[in-house]
Amino acid sequence: MRDQAIFIDIGGVLLTNGWDRTGRGQAIEMFHLDKEEIDNRHALTFDAYETGKLTLDEYLKFVIFYQPRAFTPAVFKEFMFAQSKPLSPMLEYMKTFKQNFNMPVVAVSNEGRELADYRIKTFDLKEIIDIFVVSGYVQLRKPDKEIYRLALDLAQVKPQNVVYIEDRQLLVDVGSSLGLKGIRHQDRDKTAELLKEALKRK
Repeated sequence: MRDQAIFIDIGGVLLTNGWDRTGRGQAIEMFHLDKEEIDNRHALTFDAYETGKLTLDEYLKFVIFYQPRAFTPAVFKEFMFAQSKPLSPMLEYMKTFKQNFNMPVVAVSNEGRELADYRIKTFDLKEIIDIFVVSGYVQLRKPDKEIYRLALDLAQVKPQNVVYIEDRQLLVDVGSSLGLKGIRHQDRDKTAELLKEALKRK
């Protein structure tokens, strides 16, 4: 097994979230949608989309285009993709980290396939990340422990040799329950400091 590795979330750490409550709220306002209806339909379908059991087109058909609209699916998808922005301090830090240490980096992320494809390509995430354990690809979703176990198998690394960077405390706790050294990401400087300390502890 390789010695050490970094597991890292994408949304909330390297990039903004792909399709969160804020983005949906902006879409509801911009496209003049019924908030209660959209929220209810989203809640019933999004897990299936994020675990690769619905395509983005199917998700939009059930959540947005269940009735005629004055805009097209292509226009709505363009809006969805545009919500993704880089969290530049951390993104640039991880690029430098990867160049300096060449340590295996594994994304463990809840994202639908099409959004993940767009974000990986647009923000050159392959510069940082070696393995993408993304819910839309592997049909597992955090906090299911199996997605972490899959990441460990693919990276061929022991849990105690993994530093896991995640912005949500619950998911840090789940990773820690498996033996990963969890860091709750809040800002670039604090995460860099905690990462340096964690990598010293073997």
